[in-house]
Amino acid sequence: MIDTLHSLAFSVQSNPGVYAVLLGSGVSRSAQVPTGWEITIDLIRKLAALSDEDCEPSPEKWYLDKFGREPDYSELLDELVKTPAERQQLLRSYLEASEEERDEGIKQPTAAHRAIASMAAKGYVRVIITTNFDRLMENALADAGVVPTVLSSPDQVQGALPLIHTQCCVFKVHGDYLDPRIRNTNEELESYPEEFDSLLDRIIDEFGLIICGWSSEWDEALRNAILRATSRRFTTYWASRNSLGEWARKLISHRQAQEVKIEDADAFFKKLDELVQSIEEFSRPHPLSAQAAISSIKRFISDSKYRIQFDDLVGGEVGRIEQATKGEKFACQNVPQPDTASFTSRIKAYEASCEILLSIAPIGGYWAEPQHYITWKRALIQLASQPTERGYTAWLDLRRYPATLLLYALGLGALEAGNLDLLGALFGSVIRCENAEEKMIVEVLPPFALFCNGSGTAKLLEGMERNYAPLNDRLHVILRSYVKRVIGNDERFTHQFDHLEILMALSFIHHRKRVGDYIWAPPGAYGYRHNNRDQILSEISQSLDNAGDNSVYVSSKIFGENADDCKKVLSEFRDWLKNLNWF
Repeated sequence: MIDTLHSLAFSVQSNPGVYAVLLGSGVSRSAQVPTGWEITIDLIRKLAALSDEDCEPSPEKWYLDKFGREPDYSELLDELVKTPAERQQLLRSYLEASEEERDEGIKQPTAAHRAIASMAAKGYVRVIITTNFDRLMENALADAGVVPTVLSSPDQVQGALPLIHTQCCVFKVHGDYLDPRIRNTNEELESYPEEFDSLLDRIIDEFGLIICGWSSEWDEALRNAILRATSRRFTTYWASRNSLGEWARKLISHRQAQEVKIEDADAFFKKLDELVQSIEEFSRPHPLSAQAAISSIKRFISDSKYRIQFDDLVGGEVGRIEQATKGEKFACQNVPQPDTASFTSRIKAYEASCEILLSIAPIGGYWAEPQHYITWKRALIQLASQPTERGYTAWLDLRRYPATLLLYALGLGALEAGNLDLLGALFGSVIRCENAEEKMIVEVLPPFALFCNGSGTAKLLEGMERNYAPLNDRLHVILRSYVKRVIGNDERFTHQFDHLEILMALSFIHHRKRVGDYIWAPPGAYGYRHNNRDQILSEISQSLDNAGDNSVYVSSKIFGENADDCKKVLSEFRDWLKNLNWF
């Protein structure tokens, strides 16, 4: 039979945001965080010590005999420390790590917390119910770049946004440790506020459940919430390392839940996250999806009545790429610096996310008419515009790689069709960079302009460390299969690839703000494919000489407003080439 953990991984990956996680104290156990009852017992011991009395072996019985009532966490706190500020300071000593504890990894988010946060960052987990009142889950989410909505009191629940509008919600049904109203006694766990019950009913009805670290023996109100639910639209998975108690068995039977035997919470959630990521990596768009998109764009381009559908198709793919390239796999901070393995892996992940868009872009570029330009420009600008973020520069630079892929795929199609006007429109599109400086697309997307250190970062690509133009060479290989539909001959493809990169370089010189007399252009594979380069430059020169201002290179405004401007840029490019020294 299929492993239950594998079934869970497939369910989570194929239903992003549908599964809620219910965490009990067992998840925080390896972090050595005390429970509310353990804090209560420790406070009783300290109270007994102040009275020079021995409360062992039963501190709770000593308290009952001494004060005539059962120990209550909230009442005990109120009597020991009188103000909220004092209570916060007292509880911090139990639940917040000292510098020494932090160094030892004590009272820090566990592997389980971090794995759950990783899945939340990627959109797989949206709701986390917890009986723990520590903040390990919130801290792990913050480290993963997720700012959750935290609900721990009735007023917070009442004023909360609907769950569908939150990226992640942490519902602390027993309260938060900085609020003395937390629940831990039997009486307090018998019932919840009406607001809590209402939200729990919705979650259990609308979401699947992954339960871990919760025995269910003491939490009567939470048990009742699960028993109230009759809907089983999504499966409940109950992870446990030991034999389950009577109440857990009743709840499993009621929910028709699947049991998952685990070693511990850390190993379970870490493995689940890894399995979900593995399935995601193998879940590339099916060829039929790309073929359907190709058929659609051919139909939409052929008739102006389909302009809206055309725009929706392209915009939808851009949005899907943006969503697919969020999360931990594409994180720029709190991750190691790139090396050959990680850089190559991330390049491939970006390429995989762009498969459908790259399948339609060469056709879109080949058959584009002026009414289509705005859609392609908007797609490029959207992919090229990245929010300000901190992190390793190489990872930040690489976020624009999908835009580079799109520019090349569109450009090759347009160039083969002789549609230089589209190239001029694309190259001259303006984006706002991180420092609010406006730049043209052609200034930021060519491979040597993509990274702040030119080709230095791109040399991390596996097998490309000795290449003059490593990322350019990869684009030449990767795009070949996508462009076959409009350029069937391999030699012709390479010629047009070099032609496109030369036009990018000329456009860069034309648009770039100069510093003195210094001229630079983004190099490309034309730097060492001399025969192609010389032939292309000769064709451009002849067009300018013979057609003058009527040349397609002038009318497209790729690198000049008139023939004289274009000739000047061409001359500057030739002079710059003399210093390239690629053999």
